[in-house]
Amino acid sequence: MNTHVDLPGEQPIDQPDKTGPGALRGEVWLNVQTYQAQSLIKGRRGGEGKPAIIGLVGFAERLKVLWQAVRSDDPYADWWLVKVEESIGDVRSQLHRLQDQLQAVLVNVECFEVTFAQSSRPQRVSLQFANPYAFRAAQMLADYDRMVCTWMTARHLGLALPTEVAEQANGSGRWLRRVFAFPQSYQYLEISRSDIHQDTARAVKARERMGDLPQEILDGEKLPSLRPVTFQRASATCSPACQDG
Repeated sequence: MNTHVDLPGEQPIDQPDKTGPGALRGEVWLNVQTYQAQSLIKGRRGGEGKPAIIGLVGFAERLKVLWQAVRSDDPYADWWLVKVEESIGDVRSQLHRLQDQLQAVLVNVECFEVTFAQSSRPQRVSLQFANPYAFRAAQMLADYDRMVCTWMTARHLGLALPTEVAEQANGSGRWLRRVFAFPQSYQYLEISRSDIHQDTARAVKARERMGDLPQEILDGEKLPSLRPVTFQRASATCSPACQDG
C-alpha cells in the first residue's frame, strides 16, 4: 500500500494563493515486529464476555474530536490534551527505563554474542493521522515493540530476569491501553472559555460530567505544547499566555 497523506500541519486561515505551492504531502510508515504491538494497532471489539480494547487507530480517531474542540476554545479539550501528552511521555519514559534494564541483563551474558529477535515478516503499517499526538502515540507503540523484542530475546535465552522487570515487561501492554482509552472519557459539549467565565448551563453540564477545570488551564497558563495554529490566530478569548503556545 502506497498512500499519500497530509502532513500534520495547519493550513492558513486565508484562502491559499492558487498560483503558489500546493498542500504538503508525505508518507509515514510504522514497522511492527511483535504480535503484542500489532494487536494494539486496531485494538479489539467487545463481545462474548470480552471488553473492547481501544487501539492506536481508535485513539487517533477520538483525538480528532479533541483537536477540533481546541479550535473552538474548549478549555476541557485543552485539559484532556495536556493529560494525553503527559501520559504518553510517562509511558515512553517507563518503556525506555525497562528497555535499559533488559539490555543490561543481555550485555552481562559473556558467553553469547546476542542480536535482538526480529520478525521474519514485520508488519508495515501506513500511518494516516491528522493529529501530532497520534504520531507521538505511534512512537510510544514503537518503543513498546522494541522492548518486547528485547524481552523475548532474554526469555528465549533462558536468562534470569529480576522479578520486578519481568512483571513490568509482562504487564506493560496495559500502560499503552490506558493511554489509548483515555480520550474516550472526554465529552464534546460545544463549550468555550466564555461559557466557563459566565457559568452557563453548558459550563455546569461540563463540570458535572468532566470535573472542575484547573484554573491554570482556564487562564491559558498551562496548555498542550502542540495546538492548532488556526486557533492561535483566530481566537479572541485566548489569554496572552495561550498565544505563546
